[in-house]
Amino acid sequence: MDAASFRNLILSIIPFLLAISVHEAAHGYAAYRKGDYTAKMMGRLTLNPIRHLDPLGSVLFPLLLAFSGTGIIFGWAKPVPVNSFNFKDPRKDMVIVSFAGPLSNFLLAAAMALVLRILLWFPGPEILMGSQIGQPIYKILVLGIQISIFLGVFNLFPIHPLDGSHILEGLLPPEQSKAYSRLSRYGPIFLIVLLFTGVLTAIAYPVYRFIFRIIVGIFGF
Repeated sequence: MDAASFRNLILSIIPFLLAISVHEAAHGYAAYRKGDYTAKMMGRLTLNPIRHLDPLGSVLFPLLLAFSGTGIIFGWAKPVPVNSFNFKDPRKDMVIVSFAGPLSNFLLAAAMALVLRILLWFPGPEILMGSQIGQPIYKILVLGIQISIFLGVFNLFPIHPLDGSHILEGLLPPEQSKAYSRLSRYGPIFLIVLLFTGVLTAIAYPVYRFIFRIIVGIFGF
C-alpha cells in the first residue's frame, strides 16, 4: 500500500463508521415505526458507532480489503435485532425494514453531496481544496459519498445475509421464499468468494456509477 492509499484509508474511517451507523439505525427506526421496539430497547436507535461496531465486519474485514488491492472499503456492523412477530404484516414490513438500510445510505450520500456543493460555493473550491484543513474535509466528503453509495448498492444484492436477501424473501411466494431462506447457511461463504474474486464488485460497480452520476448531476460537485 502506497502513501496515498494509506491516507485514503485513514480518511475513510469517519465516513465508513457514519455509513454503517446510519444504515443500522435506519433498520431499527423502520422496525420501530412498524411496531417492533426491540432495537430501541437495546439502545440501537443511535448514530453512535460504538453501539454498532462488529470486530470482524467493522475492523478486520475492511482492513483485509484495504490491503488486498480490491480497490474498495466495505464491511458491516452488528445487525440490528428485529422481531418480525411484532409486525402487523411480517412479510411486507420486513421488506420495508430491510430496504430502509440501503435507502438511508443513498440519502446520506445525497446529504454529503449537498454539503460539498455548499462548501464549493462558499468559501469556494480554491480555498476548500487549497488549504490544509479544507483538503481533508473535501476528501472525507467525497469518500463518504462513494462509501455510502457502494454500501447501499452492495446490500441490495440478494445474497444472505445482505438486505437484498430479506427483501427477496418477502417478495417471493411463501414456498419459494422458504426454499430460498434454506440457502442462508451458504450465503456468507458465497459472498466472500464473489467479493475476493472481484465478481461482485464487477456487478455492483455499474449500478454504483449510475447512482453516483445522478448525485453528481443533481449537486454538481
